[in-house]
Amino acid sequence: MKVEIAIGEMHRFELRDALLIYRENRRSFITRHEVTTQKQGPPVLGPAQPLTTAFVEDLAESLSGSAAAEILPENVLSKTDRMIAWWTPRRLCRMFFENAEGKAQQLNGRVFPQPALVWRVAQGDLKIRALCDNKRPDAETVLAVAPFWNLSNDGRVCLGSMRCPESASVGSIEAWEQGFYESAFTHANVGRVTRHKGGHEALWAELRGGRRPFPTDALIRLPQTLVQFIRER
Repeated sequence: MKVEIAIGEMHRFELRDALLIYRENRRSFITRHEVTTQKQGPPVLGPAQPLTTAFVEDLAESLSGSAAAEILPENVLSKTDRMIAWWTPRRLCRMFFENAEGKAQQLNGRVFPQPALVWRVAQGDLKIRALCDNKRPDAETVLAVAPFWNLSNDGRVCLGSMRCPESASVGSIEAWEQGFYESAFTHANVGRVTRHKGGHEALWAELRGGRRPFPTDALIRLPQTLVQFIRER
């Protein structure tokens, strides 16, 4: 029995390997088996072999195709096929606020100074942390809580109706930033996002108009470095 799959007129795939997945609750174990085809009868699985990193990488590359090489700009901190991390220096950005009580309505649509930020996109999720120094961070730079609504404890953005790019490429960076700032900040996902004595709304009320830089003493430092943030799942 010859097992083949024809796709179009240019590609003909032969059955070579099989992966068997064993599960116990949320844990999984995978074995790889070489496949021997027979003239008569079904394919036969060879002995189980450990699944190696090299095999997985080759398989992922064959599934996704050869990705075009990208030129990495200075603001990019780390890049893989499915993840990109970059930083932005202090700047002015327009922000939009909505909430049921209307406490932040006077802030809606105004321009505000932003702290330096680290952005991370992986598996379609956006995470953001703040930087206490307005410079490109290194691996051991200690991060701070990004002082925004709509963020969880790990910095994950509640995307809601935010317009999100479909990729984690260099070319998608501007669209991720634009989608974040054009969406409305609607609610607090955690208890504290700033050291400012008046809290989140008082902080941004003082900063509206962008007449002074973002005060770094309002940031809450974290026991987390840049490399830990980039490598977390």
